[in-house]
Amino acid sequence: MPQIIFLPHDELCPEGKVIDVEAGVTICDAALEHGIEIEHACEKSCACTTCHVIVREGFSSLEDSDELEDDMLDKAWGLEPESRLSCQACVADADLVVEIPRYTINQVSERH
Repeated sequence: MPQIIFLPHDELCPEGKVIDVEAGVTICDAALEHGIEIEHACEKSCACTTCHVIVREGFSSLEDSDELEDDMLDKAWGLEPESRLSCQACVADADLVVEIPRYTINQVSERH
């Protein structure tokens, strides 16, 4: 069973977290299931960038992003070559090391 290693994030998981996940689950769903309240303002429909993550290890194991995700990622804060929308990136059979960026361009949070 693959693991996702979330690097420390000041607000969402200050000490980082390692979770076991089933292949086929999105990074966003896995995070939410394990108490990491990652933003997902569009209800995970690939219509915003609030769930943007950077896959530091294991990026090549993910399926390629589609054109819609690429268009959304162009608007993300802190975009890097290994950036993905966590609502669209499904875990395969490899472990992932994931960084949640410190900021999003979201002006309204679903948590408030």
